[in-house]
Amino acid sequence: MPNKITTSSTAEYFSKNLQQVGFSSPTKAVLTTLKEAVDNALDACEEAGITPSLKIWIEKKGRGSSRNTDLVSITVEDNGPGLDIKDIPKVFGEYLASSKFGRGRCSRGQQGIGISAATTWAQLTNAAGAQVISKTKDMKKAISLTVDMDIKNNKGLVKDKKSVDYEKPHGLTVKFLIDGRVQLNGEGGLITYLEGTALVNPHLSLEYRLLDQEKKDIPRVSSLVPTIPPSTTPHPHTMKLGEFLQHVGFYGSISLKKFLRTGFSRVTGKVISDMTQAGLNPALLKKSLTRLTDKEYRNIFQIIQKTALKNPSTQSVLIVGEEGLAESIHRLGEVDFFSVITRTPKICDYKSVVVEVALARFKNRVKDEDSTIQLLRFANRVPLQFDKASCAITKAVESVNWRAYGITQSKKSLPIGPYVFAVAVTSPFIKFKNASKETIDASEELVEEIRLALMRAGQKLKRHIRKEMSAEDLLRKKQHIEKFAPILIRKLKDITKASRNEVERAEKGLREILSKDEAAAERALGEAQSQLQELKQGMKRGGVVSSTTTDVEDTSPSHSDESSNQKEEPTDDNSSEEGNNTASKKKNVKDKKKELKHKKIKNKKGKTKAGKIKKSLKEKDKQLSLLEKPKKKPGKKKKRKVKNAS
Repeated sequence: MPNKITTSSTAEYFSKNLQQVGFSSPTKAVLTTLKEAVDNALDACEEAGITPSLKIWIEKKGRGSSRNTDLVSITVEDNGPGLDIKDIPKVFGEYLASSKFGRGRCSRGQQGIGISAATTWAQLTNAAGAQVISKTKDMKKAISLTVDMDIKNNKGLVKDKKSVDYEKPHGLTVKFLIDGRVQLNGEGGLITYLEGTALVNPHLSLEYRLLDQEKKDIPRVSSLVPTIPPSTTPHPHTMKLGEFLQHVGFYGSISLKKFLRTGFSRVTGKVISDMTQAGLNPALLKKSLTRLTDKEYRNIFQIIQKTALKNPSTQSVLIVGEEGLAESIHRLGEVDFFSVITRTPKICDYKSVVVEVALARFKNRVKDEDSTIQLLRFANRVPLQFDKASCAITKAVESVNWRAYGITQSKKSLPIGPYVFAVAVTSPFIKFKNASKETIDASEELVEEIRLALMRAGQKLKRHIRKEMSAEDLLRKKQHIEKFAPILIRKLKDITKASRNEVERAEKGLREILSKDEAAAERALGEAQSQLQELKQGMKRGGVVSSTTTDVEDTSPSHSDESSNQKEEPTDDNSSEEGNNTASKKKNVKDKKKELKHKKIKNKKGKTKAGKIKKSLKEKDKQLSLLEKPKKKPGKKKKRKVKNAS
């Protein structure tokens, strides 16, 4: 006789398969419990428009009930809106109870599995569920209670309910006592998770104390709470037939035409008209969804897959932003270099996706030069710390030729060096490889989009590395000259029997040779700028101030003496004509000066090199000197003739 077939609840299934949701080891159990509590707190604050302030305590309370484990206490306190008493057992004690399931939003948690799994783990390992204190703005006192899991019926059970005082006007505190092991550092460490969470949440104020370490406070760098984009309906081309039929069940008995228009994105009246031309029977559009057969649904699904549709909208994607990332990086330590890139939203596998990249090198995080970079991965602003090798982000980093950007790299592997690479992928429909959401599925389109963002950030890194290499090369030259120059000078002094002043000049000259490129460039630029400034000021006064100005000033006193002598002597008509000619020539010279002024200003605006500016100034000064010489010679000759005649 065959065995009797029985059914089990969702809670029963996950209680026997907790490894699928991140509780595969004592170390991962501690991290997953903390992660789920923090994600719930951040989502609650952002939905209520509150800048989140979180406090975290992790302590060891003794030995755990399992072998080689500790009894670990994990407490997370937030300043969110709090939960009503009726919602607390659903959130902490019931699987698949979520307000965000299937809504197509860029929220951290969506399925309603994680925090319930943490309650299950606490109950299985310590015989106690989640201890919750909650207060909403309408409550005079907070509610304290314990939520246990009814695994058989997938329901939360409330115990030890009482009213307590609460310091904040609203908020929630949850505490778990579980068997686990605490790992602080490394890719799966608690500190790595908390710092990563602070990096992609610049509006977060975080205070935590881990075991016996000192309390650490990470203040927020932005008071702007990110606006969660509205939920979006699914795109027909992203669905399979089974998902399409399941989606039909959410809309009751409305007509097929209304279902296509309201149940999907990018399905317009023109699209429905194209579907009828592709073979859809127009009579089916007026039929109720409940009256259509499976064969008709299959035909409708095949036709809509063949019909051309616009890509999904990218307005549902939430980004951290380059400014927020740049400010948030400095909270993690003293930065030697960083490069931040935010790509515009793109469509990958018919899903809207935005990729953000931050490359940084910290002064206070000295890492072995021969070790690989530290790669921080994020999905919807949640750190991913396990199963790194098969993740789309890791594959994209490995596909870039980092040697072209000045970083050491073995073939098809992560680059080597003391750098931190942070890559964040945000989308309302991220495809994970497992229920624990530890790694992103590596589709070709998504990997290529991440790769492009990494290459853009790498270009900035390349320029920085080149500057560093140039500075190091200059420093080596200086050290080399400073080491061997005294020896060379002493030997030359002995051979030539030079004086002390000559030796000092030789030492100074060698130092100038060492940095001649830098000094010459700065000197040429400084000379050009000073000459242009002098020229500008001189032209405002109506004269020319340049290298030929001294010649003009030297001749002006003699010209004035001669003109004063000329006033005492009689003049004739020819002398008056000469005066008129001199005045007209002066006017022409002024006009020429104005033209040259405009040309010099244009040269300055054009950002020409210092050498070209200097050369052009000399040529124009020569032109001015040639223009001014004719006006003086006739006057001198005329006066000499008059003197001779007298």
